[in-house]
Amino acid sequence: MSDIKKSLPSQKELEKELSDYLSRKYGEQVKIISTGLFPQAKSDGAPESAKGDVQKKEPFHFNLNPEELVAFLDEYVVRQDEAKAVLATKICTHFNKIRYMLERTGLGKTSVGQVKSNVLLVGPTGVGKTYLIKLIAQRLGVPFVKGDATKFSETGYVGGDVEDLVRDLVRQADGDIDRAQYGIIYVDEIDKIAASQNRLGLDVSRTGVQRALLKPMEETEVELKVPHDPISQIEAMEHYRATGKREKRVVNTRNILFIMSGAFDGLEAIIKKRTQRQGMGFEGNITSKDEAVKLLKLVKAEDLIEFGFESEFVGRLPVLAILDALEVEDLYTILINPNSAVVVGKKQDFQAYGISILFENEACREIAVLASQERTGARGLVSVIEKVLLPFEKKLPSTDISHLVVTVDMVRQPAAELGKLLVSAEMRACVRERHQELAGQEQQCLIDFIRRTLGGYLEKHGVELTPARLAMMAEQCQQEGADPLDVCDFFIALVDELGKCAKYMTEQCDISVEFSEDAVDYLLARKPRSTATLHILCETLYKTFEYGLRLLSQRQEGEKVVITREGVEHPAAFINDYVESVFKL
Repeated sequence: MSDIKKSLPSQKELEKELSDYLSRKYGEQVKIISTGLFPQAKSDGAPESAKGDVQKKEPFHFNLNPEELVAFLDEYVVRQDEAKAVLATKICTHFNKIRYMLERTGLGKTSVGQVKSNVLLVGPTGVGKTYLIKLIAQRLGVPFVKGDATKFSETGYVGGDVEDLVRDLVRQADGDIDRAQYGIIYVDEIDKIAASQNRLGLDVSRTGVQRALLKPMEETEVELKVPHDPISQIEAMEHYRATGKREKRVVNTRNILFIMSGAFDGLEAIIKKRTQRQGMGFEGNITSKDEAVKLLKLVKAEDLIEFGFESEFVGRLPVLAILDALEVEDLYTILINPNSAVVVGKKQDFQAYGISILFENEACREIAVLASQERTGARGLVSVIEKVLLPFEKKLPSTDISHLVVTVDMVRQPAAELGKLLVSAEMRACVRERHQELAGQEQQCLIDFIRRTLGGYLEKHGVELTPARLAMMAEQCQQEGADPLDVCDFFIALVDELGKCAKYMTEQCDISVEFSEDAVDYLLARKPRSTATLHILCETLYKTFEYGLRLLSQRQEGEKVVITREGVEHPAAFINDYVESVFKL
C-alpha cells in the first residue's frame, strides 16, 4: 500500500500532465492553470469603490439613429440603397428600443408576444451581404459572430449545434454575458438549409436546423457549459476549484438580433410562377438578370415556404431586404473608393515586401469590366486582380523595385509589362515618378474623405480637424494600407492620451493645464506614433514643468496654463518665461 502511495503523482504533476495532453489534442488555447488545492475565499483587499465600479458598468449603450448609420454605410458599400435603408432602420430601432426599455425598467424586457426584427437578406453572391453586417456590427460596437448554416445539424446529432453561435457571442464579448445578450448573430448560406423537395424521412441538416434555430431566434436560455465543449468544461472546473461553488451560466437570447442571408437561386422561378402565367414550349419566357431582381422584390412568405422553409421559421424573420446585382460601374466605384477592402488588401500584400503599389483609375475600370464577366459580384474583382498581379507579387520581392503602378497595359498584358519593368531602368524611373504623382492625389482624396465622412465622428470624440492632423491620418492610411475609420479611432486614442496627461499635470500641480491644438499636432507627429511614445514625452514635459507649475498655482488661482508648440519644443525656456512674466506683474 505504501508503494502505491509513493508512486502516485502530486497535484502539480497531474495538472501538468493533463494540461500537456489537452494542449496536444485541442491546441494551445486549452491549458490548466492551477489555483491551489482548496477553493479560495473571496478577497476583501479590493477597495469598495472598485467593486462598485464593476457593478455599475453599463453592458449596453446606444445612441445612433438610422440616417447616421445609412450615411456610414454609404461610404463603404456601393449601391444597395434599399437594403441599407431597411437594415439601418430596423437595427437602430431594435437597439434603441432596448435602450429605452433599460432606461425605463432597468430590465430591457420586451412586451409578451412581441416579435424581434430579425432580418433575412436575399441577393446574388458577391454583392456585399456579409460586408454590410460586419460594418454595422463594427459601427455599433456590439459583439458579432458569423456562422455558416451548412455546418449545423439538429441538436443531438453529429455536427455543429446552432446554440454554439450564442456561446461564440460570449467569447467575442470577452466572457461578458451581459454584453453578449445585446449582440448580433449572422448566419450565411441560409438558403442551403431549405428542405429538399424529393427527400423522404428525417433531414437533420436542413429542416432540423430550421427547428433548432426557432427558439434562439425568439427567446430562450442557452447554457454555456456543454459536454462537447472541453473549454467550457475546464472553465467550470477551474471556477469550482477557485470558489467551491457550481456555477450555471446562461445567456438569454431575448435581445440578440439574428440576421440570415443567402443567394436563393431558383426563388425567382417560384415567384414568377405565382405572379404570372408561364408560357410553354417555344412561348416560354427567359428570365433576364434584371427581371430576376424585380421578381425577388415581390417575394412573399408563401414563396419562401415553397422554396423549402417551414412557416414557423419564416415567421421569425419578419424583415426582408433584397440586394441588387452589381454592374460594371458599381465594381469600378468599389475599386476607387478609399475604403475598398479589395485594393487595401492588395496594398498590404505588397507592403509586406516593402513595395508600395497604386492603381490608375483607367486600370480600375478595366479590372471592373473583366470582373463583371466573372459573374461573381465583388469577388470577381479579387480574382481578376490576383491574376494580374500574381507574376509581380512573385518576382518583385527578389528585386530592388519598391514602387509599382497598375496601368491598363499591365491589366491586359501582365507578363509583358513585368518583363519591360525588369529590364528597363528608364521604365522604373517613370513608374517612380508616376507613383509619386498618384500618391499625392490619393493623399488629397483621403483628406477630403476623412473630413467629409468622419469629421463629425472625430469632433464628437474631441479631435479637431486641423490640416496637419488630417494629413497625418491620410499618410498613415497610405503607409499602412489601413481603413480610414481604424486610423481615426487610433488618433482618437492618441488625443485622449494627451488629455489624460494634461489632466494629470492639473491634478498634481493644482493648476489647470491643457495643450494647444498646434502642440497636439506637434506631439502626434512624433515617431513611432503610439500612446506609449506620447506617455514618455509627457512624462519628460511634466518633470520640466512641475516646479514652475506649482509656483504658478500659488500666484494664479483659477487661471489656465496653455502649453503651445513652442512649449513642447523648448519646455524649459517656455516655463521659465511664463513664470517670469507672471511674477513680474
